[in-house]
Amino acid sequence: MSSSTKALYARIGRRETHSSRSMLAIVLAIILIVVFAWVGTEVVIALLGLPALLVAPSDMFASAVGLAEQPAALVSIAGIVAAVIGLVLIVLSLSPGRRARHLIDTERAVTVVDNEVIASALARHASYAGNVDPDNATVSVSHRLGVVDLTPTSGIPADRDAVTRAVSDQLDSYGLRPTVRARVRIAEKGKVGA
Repeated sequence: MSSSTKALYARIGRRETHSSRSMLAIVLAIILIVVFAWVGTEVVIALLGLPALLVAPSDMFASAVGLAEQPAALVSIAGIVAAVIGLVLIVLSLSPGRRARHLIDTERAVTVVDNEVIASALARHASYAGNVDPDNATVSVSHRLGVVDLTPTSGIPADRDAVTRAVSDQLDSYGLRPTVRARVRIAEKGKVGA
């Protein structure tokens, strides 16, 4: 396989497993448009000599200038909240968005598999390995972890080691990128008649 083909596959794989931050940008733009439209409307209403919708521009300016006269605790809390919101927005804008998908290592193509498909296959293998009804196996797969929850039938214990081994072997056989490790949890109390 040529290096240009590998680069193309890498780009396709990244595009399929990562999401853009356009939704965040759109929401922030809409919020800013609404705020600026409101401030503009308040200014026009004040120039026409009509009563303000919410707050007159002169009152907005006076409250911003008089901020130093407010209690220090209130101003500090407002500053901290604004700083935290800003920091969260910066982190969200710089960090990559992830879709609930993984890549499977193959030589000739880019194979993308959804986390729900992986979870369904793991639930089937975990239920067989633990001698549990498939309806009593629940699996959730995240970016790096697959959590298997089993509820055994009353009186029939499930072997945690056998289930862990079966699920880990199955995950290894998929060749997922990034790799997913398994965690098995077996309920203390069984289900009657399951």
